[in-house]
Amino acid sequence: MLPGTEKHTLAGRPARLTGNRPVPAESNIGFYLVMLAMLFEFGRPQDLFPPLKAIPIPTLLDVSLALATFMSGKANFSNTQTKLWISLLVVMALWVPFANNNYHALMTFKDNTLCFFFYLGIVVFVNTNERMHKLILMWLAVHTVLAVNGLLHGGHGVGGWMGDENDFGMEMNVAIPVAFFMYQGATSKGSKILYIGLVGLLVMALVSTGSRGGFLGLLAVAAYCWSYSPQKITSLVVGLCLTGLVLIAAPPEYWERISSITDDRTMEIGTGAQRMFTWGIGWEMFLANPIFGVGQGNFPWTIGEYLGGRTWQTKSLSGRQAHSLYFTLLPELGLVGALIFGSMVYCNYRDTRVRQRQRHASIRTAGAPPLVEDNQLSRAGLYGNAILGGMIGYLVSSAFISTLWYPTFWIVMGLAVAVRNTTQRHALSQSADIVAPFSAKIAIGRVVRPDR
Repeated sequence: MLPGTEKHTLAGRPARLTGNRPVPAESNIGFYLVMLAMLFEFGRPQDLFPPLKAIPIPTLLDVSLALATFMSGKANFSNTQTKLWISLLVVMALWVPFANNNYHALMTFKDNTLCFFFYLGIVVFVNTNERMHKLILMWLAVHTVLAVNGLLHGGHGVGGWMGDENDFGMEMNVAIPVAFFMYQGATSKGSKILYIGLVGLLVMALVSTGSRGGFLGLLAVAAYCWSYSPQKITSLVVGLCLTGLVLIAAPPEYWERISSITDDRTMEIGTGAQRMFTWGIGWEMFLANPIFGVGQGNFPWTIGEYLGGRTWQTKSLSGRQAHSLYFTLLPELGLVGALIFGSMVYCNYRDTRVRQRQRHASIRTAGAPPLVEDNQLSRAGLYGNAILGGMIGYLVSSAFISTLWYPTFWIVMGLAVAVRNTTQRHALSQSADIVAPFSAKIAIGRVVRPDR
């Protein structure tokens, strides 16, 4: 290119040429906002440094992501999960004036809407495999800090929605498979040691919580990681080493607590029995309002109406959370909400099976060469395994805690959609590289053939 003929973007970077058309390089602002939102939503520096709470930074970041998404001209509502979430927000908005506690219905709707903006930012701006890799590294870096903080504070999280040890344990179960499959995809010895060390750190942070639900979630995550691992023997050895670490490092009190999961005392008068009692009331609440439930955020404000004078060990449970994702979902949003949420879970599973999807969507042009699986597609498959493992850790651990309105599931869903979209874009560009010369050969053959 001759001096003075370069075309520049507004950001001052050279434009990329496609044929004879300059294509402006994409701004990184939206992606940086996603990274910052990930830091403040999950890392919660505002809880570590309280002066930061003077400014609602997470809210400002989510609103900024919404503005950046719409101003980019790339806002896309065609993804199934996006349509499902918009439907859910409509249901939630309609509940605000009719719920027993209008304020909590409104605040839950507001928080979920802000989370939707965060999700949109991920879907729009995490649009390459490179950006997906950077975001996952950011996710792991944040959870590394959370794990260290949890170990230093007796298994408690930094604060906010992650302050309780059970909630913190759930978050560790989401992060463990992400670190494990990054270890599977690492190519250098140093990277493998780093990631496997991180898996051990996350597991020990989970153990420090003493969470029995977290332990059951860990068993599910471990079984998932092994079954989806392409290196079964190596993964089994890693699992045995981690088991040995837990057996050596976990105090006797931890094993006493875990062994009490099925203890008669726990199931008759302990926390297990209390949860069962609460779930029974929640089931009655659902049966009385099976279609639309009682409204988001309203389980604690409605349970008193269904107690009918019943108490738990002489104490009323009015104002108590359901202590279960599922017994929050059914009473609060009914079958409509359960159908939407279940459809989201299924779509997330479908979207994380990127390698299988690309095999089925390979080129079908007669006589064309097959789509070659490259390193980026293999890496995307590992991302899909990691995200699906995180969702399983969330779903199992959340059977015993009220996590429906936490950001974890909704942001994991954004990652699932993003990994599907980025993989499809890469596969399409790869297909174009294969089809173009193949089509040219066909065209040349058609021109040459009459002269033979």
